[in-house]
Amino acid sequence: MTSTEVTTESEDSGPSGYAAARLRLLQEKERSGPPRRAALATLTDTWLTALFTTAAEHAGVRGAALVAVGGYGRGELSPRSDLDLLLLHDGTADAAAVAALADRIWYPVWDLGLALDHSVRTPAEARKTAGEDLKVQLGLLDARPVAGDLGLVASLRTAILADWRNQAPERLPALHELCTERAERQGELPFLLEPDLKEARGGLRDATALRAVAASWVADAPREGLAEARRVLLDTRDALHLTTGRATDRLALQEQDQVAEALGLLDADALLRQVYEAARTVSYATDVTWREVNRVLRARSARPRLRALLGGGRGPAPDRTPLADGVVEADGEAVLARTARPERDAVLVLRAAAAAAQSGLPLSRHVVRHLATTAKPLPVPWPAEAREELVTLLGAGEATVPVWEALEAEGLITRLLPDWERVHCRPQRNPVHTWTVDRHLVETAVRASSLTRRVGRPDLLLVAALLHDIGKGWPGDHSVAGEVIARDMAARTGFDRHDVGVIATLVRHHLLLIETATRRDLDDPATVRAVADAVGSAATLELLHALTEADALATGPAAWSAWRASLVTELVRRVAQVLAGEAPEEPEPAAPGAEQERLAIEALRTGEPVLALHTRPETPHEEGAPEPVGVELLIALRDRPGVLPAAAGVLALHRLTVRAADLRAVELPTELGDTADLLLLSWRVAAEYGSLPQAARLRADLVRALDGSLDIPARLAEREAAYPRRRGVKAPPPRVTVAAAGSRLATVIEVRAQDAPGLLHRIGHALERSTVRVRSAHVSTLGANAVDTVYVTDADGAPLSAKRAAQLAQEVEKALG
Repeated sequence: MTSTEVTTESEDSGPSGYAAARLRLLQEKERSGPPRRAALATLTDTWLTALFTTAAEHAGVRGAALVAVGGYGRGELSPRSDLDLLLLHDGTADAAAVAALADRIWYPVWDLGLALDHSVRTPAEARKTAGEDLKVQLGLLDARPVAGDLGLVASLRTAILADWRNQAPERLPALHELCTERAERQGELPFLLEPDLKEARGGLRDATALRAVAASWVADAPREGLAEARRVLLDTRDALHLTTGRATDRLALQEQDQVAEALGLLDADALLRQVYEAARTVSYATDVTWREVNRVLRARSARPRLRALLGGGRGPAPDRTPLADGVVEADGEAVLARTARPERDAVLVLRAAAAAAQSGLPLSRHVVRHLATTAKPLPVPWPAEAREELVTLLGAGEATVPVWEALEAEGLITRLLPDWERVHCRPQRNPVHTWTVDRHLVETAVRASSLTRRVGRPDLLLVAALLHDIGKGWPGDHSVAGEVIARDMAARTGFDRHDVGVIATLVRHHLLLIETATRRDLDDPATVRAVADAVGSAATLELLHALTEADALATGPAAWSAWRASLVTELVRRVAQVLAGEAPEEPEPAAPGAEQERLAIEALRTGEPVLALHTRPETPHEEGAPEPVGVELLIALRDRPGVLPAAAGVLALHRLTVRAADLRAVELPTELGDTADLLLLSWRVAAEYGSLPQAARLRADLVRALDGSLDIPARLAEREAAYPRRRGVKAPPPRVTVAAAGSRLATVIEVRAQDAPGLLHRIGHALERSTVRVRSAHVSTLGANAVDTVYVTDADGAPLSAKRAAQLAQEVEKALG
């Protein structure tokens, strides 16, 4: 039977009427969320019932039923959801008749363009398949009759549920493993910029798994907020389907503003924050539930052996091992002692959390809920014990995270630290960041806990790590806003005036070392002096060094490397000397090294550029992957216009990333008795893909670039066209500024722009047109953002006037725009 024949014979079932009614329903603005999903399921039920009834009569099949499973079985039809259907029959009808019945149902569905997941089975076949395929069994747990023999469906449901409960000791661990593997593939929904609402950890799949666990009668998920969290995720998916017109579960960047508007939210950030909140609720419920499942299954497996050993009867009560005052371990969790009185002990919340984290134990959900409703509030400022317990909690390392999340799930963190609310679930649009703002702060404290042996005041390091980005919940520069908030929070937690000042300084300048080390000339005394003035003391410098490393490691793999670590360490060494009373020495013009002098003589003799490449394999730092191969590139050539953009362009064409560039003019005597001006370029570069070009090829392309036969802008444009940028948030325009008091030797121009091949080439062109001399360049890239700092002078080697510097910045910005 053809599709056309089925459609013609089924017009009484109303496919066109169903399609029109479905479209009207989806366009109704006043009906959305659960009512719309339920109405869509009911509308679909009505249509499929008519299809089934007509088809069964034509095929002459009795003892059959149409069953909705999965999301459709739960009555949760999103606009582009699959129809997950089972044609169940008792096996008495002829196979050809059953096949004809199936065709008369499936083809009209396909003809309307609806996605269909279908199967045809007897109850025995359905049970057998469920026993072999966990996903099939999970779908059948939500089986719901649509049409036909209701008794047949009820019998199957009873059997499937009985099988599920009987097989729980084997099935639940398999389900847990399935969820864990999926989370490893898809990531954690509460922290992803483009999350999969269904598959990521904390998404709809996990919410469905919790329903399956509850159906097993082994354990039940925490119900508080779970239904609302599922509703938020489902509503978001509905809006995503309607705005994209596709059956997608991934909330892509380019769709987020439209989805937010469809849901009546302010913007994409408000949308993500709402989704993150919901996903955290599901994630926390998932953690608690699987912990309970494992506990119950362990107890069940141990009970027969225990009874045999004891000769029957009830076993002894579980051991309760003391952990801290009022806190004990029982059955693998930190719980309250029987004598604990939260209503009288204001420090008990922090003491219990610190004891749990230090012991590597989860904090019992029942304990957290009890503390949330009964705990006595802490006085302000906090007593010393409370402050010490907070530091102990933060210093527990990785074990801090689940305990902190448990406190956050019940609102205890914002009760202890009210300013935390502004960073809670706040997204970070920079793809370099792995975490939301609040989780990043906790992760930074976790990283800092491994560095406490390096500093004299571990408590200040850990608290500063927790607060360093607290200003991201406020408008303006987050470091400036954060200093004010951190000062208030440090005082609230009971630190004295001196320590409050140190914490505030660390928060205000938590980016100072990494930005200075990667964007400024460390040989310039003004650079070192400025950092020393900002830090103020050797003890604060020591803390800031550790905080810088912890912050970068907690940001993501792109934020820290052996190269960055070495630059920061060198800066800290020089600043420490200044703070110890050793004034930075004024740099003297360094004489060319032996190899540079050899290259310069060769360039003078031949009149052509001369190159030398030296590989510097970088040692991977402890926490990350190996660095790309580091390379020192030396170039000597006659002084002439266009050297910087030409060299930078050639490097970009050969996929060499520039990290630092130093340009020096030297004079060499000629055979005629006069002198010739030469340029020596020392470049620090990295091979983008780990393979280095040959020096001869670099030299040949540099010669062609200088004589104009190699069109670098055109070549770079061709490459960019071949690899189009991914759609997403539009990059902001470039911004070029003059760094105030950046150097006494040169004018410091700072360029912030979207990273792209040849960016330094374009900057060099703009500077060449402005007739300034480039002394050195320092390149810093994080994700899609580049910060290139260029030290320039006038033709006589002096810094530019303020007016000329401002004009130059405008010219470069215009050229890049």
